[in-house]
Amino acid sequence: MAVPFRRTSKTRKRKRRTHYKLAVPGMVKCPECGEMKLAHRVCKECGSYKGQDVLSK
Repeated sequence: MAVPFRRTSKTRKRKRRTHYKLAVPGMVKCPECGEMKLAHRVCKECGSYKGQDVLSK
């Protein structure tokens, strides 16, 4: 099995890992109640989706 000839430096390791990050979820304002919600999902506060009442609270 191949083994690295030289030790990987901290800088090289960190440069490689710059793309390992969490993505920010796409938040939008609900048109019904004005609360922030995830895009393309039912609003947790009012239960509406695309102007229709999907969940009854």
